[in-house]
Amino acid sequence: MRDAAPNVAPIGVSHFNSDADALPWSAYVAAHPDATLFHELEWKQAVARAFGHQPQYLIARRGEKIVGVLPMFDVRSVVASRMLVSMPYATYGGIIADDTSAADALYRAAIDVADRIGARSIDLRSTVAALPGEPIIESHATYRRELPATTDKVAEFLPRKARAAARQAAGKFSLETTFDANDLEVVWRLYSRSMRRLASPNYPLQFFEALRSVLGDRLLVQVVRHDGHAIGGLLTFLHRRTLMPYFLGLDERARIYGLSHFIYLKCMEWGVERGFCEFDFGRSRRENKGASDFKRHCGFEPTILQYQRYVAPGARAPDLSPGSAKWAVARRVWRGLPLAITRPLGGWLAKSLPG
Repeated sequence: MRDAAPNVAPIGVSHFNSDADALPWSAYVAAHPDATLFHELEWKQAVARAFGHQPQYLIARRGEKIVGVLPMFDVRSVVASRMLVSMPYATYGGIIADDTSAADALYRAAIDVADRIGARSIDLRSTVAALPGEPIIESHATYRRELPATTDKVAEFLPRKARAAARQAAGKFSLETTFDANDLEVVWRLYSRSMRRLASPNYPLQFFEALRSVLGDRLLVQVVRHDGHAIGGLLTFLHRRTLMPYFLGLDERARIYGLSHFIYLKCMEWGVERGFCEFDFGRSRRENKGASDFKRHCGFEPTILQYQRYVAPGARAPDLSPGSAKWAVARRVWRGLPLAITRPLGGWLAKSLPG
């Protein structure tokens, strides 16, 4: 983002108008180097459709020219009060702008929105902080790596132990991998099973269906079967030339060592064969050693995400960290509940827990 230039026209900030602003917003996001999938209007449509949150999208202009955007949702949480989140259920988000003046104008306008609706905080999930004067919350890291040029190099791309784990899964079992959008619900069922094991609420099937509807062939649906039974599934976002595996589900009853390594390896091979250049393993909380260590075990080093947060005067920031002591009892109980309860209840709770 460039520094503010002197002697330029003043910046005005307005709310997104779906009729007039959809094409200009999409064009700006498509051209901006820091834009992510989550800045696109397709994410807005999927979140609104599945969860009912109200969008609060802001556009900064100099004259007629767009110089920055800030996508946000008004999340009314039953466990954490009201907040603005950019972006909910997303790894990335926040302000993207041409310069610091545009970013600051969007930030001030967002605070005005928060004050008007009574939101106690604004979460900006930026990869690189857009607001130099505001503190950075170093709670999460992202893991990205360039992929090899050819599929025959993908296995070597993984470190020796991770490569051996994937080969062990493939060698001891006859595993079949398919990529079929019709398997969306199969993946969701595996994912919700994994989320129960991890003691976390799952997102509702409606969110997966909304994502398939708006993303089309930019959502890769992958299933691994053994003896005809689905034992692993993965949803991967395809953005620009990057693969972003996002929702993984495993059937723990299969007890196949290296299954997750095998699933990711097959995803990488699929992507390299079609010209994708980067694998984005997404974010992990830095306190979550299990997830972080797995990604490092696969050869990915962390980059700290430069999230930022505004908290209204007199308010406290919401504590939604799964590792918080206040959730310890609930997490223990969650693991013991049947899927017939955790699946619908998790979908309901997810509306209040914006990821």
